[in-house]
Amino acid sequence: MTSTLRFPFETPPEEGAALEVARGVLWIKLPLPMVLNHVNVYALDDGDGWTIVDTGVYSKRSVALWEKLLAGPLGSKPVDRVILTHHHPDHVGMAGWFKREKGAEIWASRTAWLMARMLTLDEQESYPPETVAFYKAAGMDAAFMDKRLKERPFNFADMVAPIPLGFRRIVDGEVIEAGGREWDVRFGNGHAPDHVTLWSRDGDVVLTGDQIISSISSNLGVYPTEPDADPVGAWLESCLRLKEHARDTQLALPGHKLPFTGIPARLDQLIDNHHTALERLMAYLDEPRRAGECFEPLFGRKIEDSAYGLALVEALGHLNHLWKEGRVSRSMQEDGSYGWQKI
Repeated sequence: MTSTLRFPFETPPEEGAALEVARGVLWIKLPLPMVLNHVNVYALDDGDGWTIVDTGVYSKRSVALWEKLLAGPLGSKPVDRVILTHHHPDHVGMAGWFKREKGAEIWASRTAWLMARMLTLDEQESYPPETVAFYKAAGMDAAFMDKRLKERPFNFADMVAPIPLGFRRIVDGEVIEAGGREWDVRFGNGHAPDHVTLWSRDGDVVLTGDQIISSISSNLGVYPTEPDADPVGAWLESCLRLKEHARDTQLALPGHKLPFTGIPARLDQLIDNHHTALERLMAYLDEPRRAGECFEPLFGRKIEDSAYGLALVEALGHLNHLWKEGRVSRSMQEDGSYGWQKI
């Protein structure tokens, strides 16, 4: 990776600070209360105001940090617009706060806005039967499932401010003006539906969100909302399509980790990594296997409790892809879980 990818900025900005990484583009790093402990957001200088791309989670700490940023590095200029790359809490969490407290307009793909608003309104104190059935069908470890079901489920509302009515829809293929540049909108899929990426027409900068990250592969999970989804297929299609617009010299500004150049090589790596993982998984399915039994061939390491849930939904994503391609069969076992086997 180091021979094909380059990292122009070895040190991220300090908490409460911002670093100019391209003309009119500031990089801000915000903390997250999870294993992946940060998210990158970006401020685009519109002259008399700012466009913010992604927001971090909603919390007292985040509110205090944003107030500090607005009064400091952002020079007390208004935030006129918040662009959301996708609907996940670490990217949309503060959008409602910016709308309510700062009067910013929310720009997002229709899917991202609808998903964020729906999930924020769907607050649950216990796991619904559909989710329990989903976990059971996936072959979730019994002890882990028992522990999880005794806990309050994670709710988007825990980390996302209320999403207000009204937004400006971003459409694939349109051109957006921000930060003194024109940006081509290109949607990705797999990690999140209709994931917005922004490609500057001057060829210098790409705001990639979680669609292209330098040193980690974004989670391609299947969830109870769409249990037969094929995020891996959507991801591979997106990587191939976006590669047509990628150049070695473009500076990628991702949702996590460090900015980098070498987008074509990184897209090749992401494509190859998933194809290789699928072949390892195929070799493992000589007999029926549950999704919860497929961690070793996919990830090549022991999965700790903190990552178990994400590993399970990603294993299911890869199995669904093979099933949709007609390479494996799926049958219900006596214990209510699906067994997946090579055809």
